[in-house]
This record gives sequence, C-alpha cells and structure tokens, in this order.
Amino acid sequence: MTSSTSALIQPAELGFLVAVAGSPSLSAAARDLGLSKAAVSKRLAQVEQRCGATLLVRTTRRMSLTPEGELVVEGARRILADLETLGQTLAGTRQEPQGLLRVNATLGFGRSHVAPVISRFVSRYPRVEVQLQLSVNPPPLTEDAFDVCIRFGEPPDTRVIARRLAANQRLLVASPHYLARLGEPKTPQDLVGHACIGIRQGDEAYGTWRLSTGSGTRKRTEVVKARGPLTTNDGEIAVQWALAGHGIVMRAQWDVARHLRSGRLVQVLPQWQTPEADIYAVMPQALRLSTRVRVFVDFLADAFDRAHPAHL
Repeated sequence: MTSSTSALIQPAELGFLVAVAGSPSLSAAARDLGLSKAAVSKRLAQVEQRCGATLLVRTTRRMSLTPEGELVVEGARRILADLETLGQTLAGTRQEPQGLLRVNATLGFGRSHVAPVISRFVSRYPRVEVQLQLSVNPPPLTEDAFDVCIRFGEPPDTRVIARRLAANQRLLVASPHYLARLGEPKTPQDLVGHACIGIRQGDEAYGTWRLSTGSGTRKRTEVVKARGPLTTNDGEIAVQWALAGHGIVMRAQWDVARHLRSGRLVQVLPQWQTPEADIYAVMPQALRLSTRVRVFVDFLADAFDRAHPAHL
C-alpha cells in the first residue's frame, strides 16, 4: 500500500478539524457545521484512520485533543490563516472584513464594554460573524482558540501581538455611607482595620493590595493584606456590595467611573498610586495581517478612546 503524507489530511478537512476542536462537544460541532452528529463522528473517524492516530478523545462528559490532535489542529489553524492572508493580499488588504471572529474577554468588562462595541461593529461590518466568550480566567496567551483576547495589563509573552487599547487604573472606592460609619483611611495600613471586599480573578494575588507614593528613587510601595467578610469572582457584584455600604473595593476606573461621577462611590486614599491595568488586545502572530482582526482592533481602540472615563 502506498500513500503520500499530503494525502493524510485533505484541504477541505482543515476547517472541519478546527471547528470540531473549538466546540465543547460533537453535538455542538454538528450544529455549527450544519451536519448530523453521526456525520461528524464518521468524518472524524475517517481522518483519524488516514492519519493513523487518534486526534480527539471523546467521553460522555467532554472531549479533548490528544497530543497528535493538538499538533494537527494547530497546523490547520496556521494554514487557514495563511490562506486568508494570501487571499487578502491578492484582493487588497483594505477590503471589507468578513468571516468568523472569535473574541474573549473577562466577565464584567466584556459584558459592560466589549459587547456593546461588538454590536456596533457587526452593524458596520455585516459580513463578519462574531463569537464572544466571557470567562473569569482568561485563556493562555498562546492558545489559538480565539482571534482576539481583551486583557488587562501588558502580556509578558512575546509569542503574541499585544496592542494597547486604552489606559486604565485600579482605584480604591467605597460608599459615603460606609466611610461615614467607619471613618476614612488616612494611610494604606489603615485598610487593615476596614472591611475590604475581595475579588478572586485570574492569576492575581488574592487579597494583596499594593499602593505607592512618590516617583523615581523616592517611590515607596506599601503592601496591604486586605481582608473582609465578602469575596466574589465577579467584579460587578463586588462593586454592588461597595455601593450597598459593605466595604472598600479595588476596581478598575472603567467599572466605577459612573458611580464616582454620581457620588454613590468616592475614592479612598486618592493621594496613593494604585496598580495600572491598561487594556490590551492580544492576537496570535499568525493573524497579524488578518483584515477582520485588524479592523476590529482599530474599531475597539477608537470606541474605547471615545468612551474613556477621563473623556466623559
């Protein structure tokens, strides 16, 4: 029996494999592909037979890629991205964006700020199909499950492209009612005696607040172990608790600006500098020339610039 390596996977199967790998189950993949579950299972089995390796492990509750499957799907995504780039080069990179765009963002910020921008984006570019996934913990930067991830803080990984979309500062805030009852902290160490609302998100050190004063050689940082009776993994809930007078919370300027303007929240220790959390769009290297990704990120940057709390 003779067979060439190039015949192991047919070009038409690249998109099929990527779609299956990006779905939580074969049933979901079948719905996305417009096929029956049996047809998807049969086609996958045929590909695996030609490859001589199992690409996907299926159980009753979940499915996951094998090491061979990860290799094949990563290659398929890279080839599809290269084909798209080639097509855009031939047609002109300034053409109207089209195709599927997979976006990931955090729960609160994604719901409040990213989703409304996507709504305007698809109205402006109807040939783009957007899938938005919100998650508590952002996916690994090198994972190709998404085309654009909205992240806080500059990513340290050089294997991805990161574009700064907007400035963002974390602020300590509390309700006037809470401060009237328990007093306003004068120094960072005063926070130890207050009810601090905890937020568990991503890989950030839970309950550790860093506040700085001065600059250059005179800069001094104090680390406070913030504790309190309330903790959540949802930043929006933490803000609601602060509004209800339950304590002090450290939250992004974008998430509390409207409450500061209305007076429902006030900034605590405003003379101390709190950590920056600038907003970035993170993209795989392979998609650096993708029209839909480039246009979407430009659209985000423009929208965030006009909506920045400091401009309102």
